[in-house]
Amino acid sequence: MAPPPNRRSGYSRRAQYGTFFGYIAGIVGALVGGGFLIVSIFDSGSFAGLRGVAADAAEPGGKVVAESRAASQSFFDVVRGYAVAGVRNAKLERELAEAKIRLVEAQAIAEENARLKGLLGLVQQDPAPVVTTQLVAATGGSTRRFATLGAGSGRGVMIGMPVRSPLGLVGRVLEVGSSTARVLLVTDTESVVPVRRAQDGVAAFAQGLGDGRLQLRLINLGINPLKPGDVFVTSGSGGLYRPGIALAAVTSITRDGAIARVLADPAATEFVTVDRVWAPQPEPTPVASGPAAPPPAAPGPR
Repeated sequence: MAPPPNRRSGYSRRAQYGTFFGYIAGIVGALVGGGFLIVSIFDSGSFAGLRGVAADAAEPGGKVVAESRAASQSFFDVVRGYAVAGVRNAKLERELAEAKIRLVEAQAIAEENARLKGLLGLVQQDPAPVVTTQLVAATGGSTRRFATLGAGSGRGVMIGMPVRSPLGLVGRVLEVGSSTARVLLVTDTESVVPVRRAQDGVAAFAQGLGDGRLQLRLINLGINPLKPGDVFVTSGSGGLYRPGIALAAVTSITRDGAIARVLADPAATEFVTVDRVWAPQPEPTPVASGPAAPPPAAPGPR
């Protein structure tokens, strides 16, 4: 015989008691909770002791969480400190490199001034740049090395003017437009710059290799006096580039000179200055000393 559809889940007395006591426990719990709520509303200090006991029981867990939070904050502080220190170190290294270049240029200019004072009695002064502008672009994947300036003839830029950055010579103006100019970089194979070693004036020519390096060829062949680390500056021979502009540092020695790296990397240069074409001052012609020629005689009476 099939069981009726409204049959209860069981006729076990234990199950019935369990259900009954479950309802009773729920009702009692709700009443107790309501009582606690009413007491806490009208007398908030009644459960201070219980809250203290609960806080004491939760203290070890809270210490663990606090220590973990402090450790994580210390870790992030250390990481942030390393990042800030890295940025500061990079900035200091860049400023130190610029300071070294400025020192080399100052030494070269001092030597040039001393030479001019001794020979000509003249004092050389650096002229103000024509314009300071942004280096818009530079070739990187071509065998020719050019760059583009963000200033042209409208701001006084002319063909042949030297272009330099705070680290040294970049190149010279090759073509000029109204608002832009094309620069032949010193690393181009068609670029030749007269240079000399900053410390003692050993003369050479610096020619670009087209790969970011320069070939230094000594003018006086013989025993090669160059060594890695030597800094070369412009000599001013033939005009165009004024003396004392930093150009390159020697990296390796060759039979008739050296291979050098350019100090002013166009890829890392943002702003440059355009200088006027430098022309060496002609040496004064010495005047022969001797007895003065007698004045012409006055015409006699006819």
